[in-house]
Amino acid sequence: MNKRQTRSFAIISTLVATAVFLGLTVDSHRQFPALTNAEAITPEVTRGKDVWHAKNCINCHTLFGEGAYYAPDLTKISQHRGAPYLTAFLKDPAKFYDEQRHRRLMPNQDLSDEEIAALIAFFDWVASVDNQGWPPRPILVTGSSIPGTDLTLAQQDASGPGHAPEQIPPGARPVSGGEDPIAQGEALFRTVTPACNACHSIAPGVNLAGPTLAGIASRAERTIASADYQGGAESVEAYIRESIVAPSAYLHPGEMYSAGGTSFMPNTYAQSLSDEQLDQLVAYLATFK
Repeated sequence: MNKRQTRSFAIISTLVATAVFLGLTVDSHRQFPALTNAEAITPEVTRGKDVWHAKNCINCHTLFGEGAYYAPDLTKISQHRGAPYLTAFLKDPAKFYDEQRHRRLMPNQDLSDEEIAALIAFFDWVASVDNQGWPPRPILVTGSSIPGTDLTLAQQDASGPGHAPEQIPPGARPVSGGEDPIAQGEALFRTVTPACNACHSIAPGVNLAGPTLAGIASRAERTIASADYQGGAESVEAYIRESIVAPSAYLHPGEMYSAGGTSFMPNTYAQSLSDEQLDQLVAYLATFK
């Protein structure tokens, strides 16, 4: 290839690369409104974004992985926690986590009810953005340590590589794959939206946004037999199913699990899961003796 051919090749290659770059840029901008769910950007969402910036939330948290890394990413927090939990948490974070027990402290930002509602609307919009499945797994929000280990739950995620797995509760057996309903229930535990393991640990004594599910079968028997139980279940399986589809039927003791007679657990599973899937999830949880 002589100098003239080399020069022509360089010029043509540059022009082709530039054309491809410009085409991809134009196409990206064409898709932005749909990918970002721009139609859902209401004045309240914009107000919530202003609150996010005014309170410098990004100094500790991240959205879409961008920001500081002192506190958890909040990209999917509205799906993982829900409005009732977030409302109570933002009103008084100290009821949920404190520096002594969890080695972290969320400061009380003294938000008004309107600011909290707007911030949650902003989180709802963020969670609805098409971010190609990121983050790939629930990000645990706690600093409680698992008994018998040197790791904290903030460092753990059973569904990701390079992370320590959650302990198997006493009486439960590890399962995987196949058509076994218990195996299918274990898979659902980690993949439903919101994922069960985003709020519940299966390690004894480790409570997250929801109480640990270790020993839930034994606790279900005691709860059904107690005078405080006002639900309609008469068996362990029925109690677990009721807890999934009607979480406010029985409120687990503790301010961080409910407020005003309403459980913080999402009440959408009755619509998002089929009867067969509910049976599978109940079968899995019922093994936690």
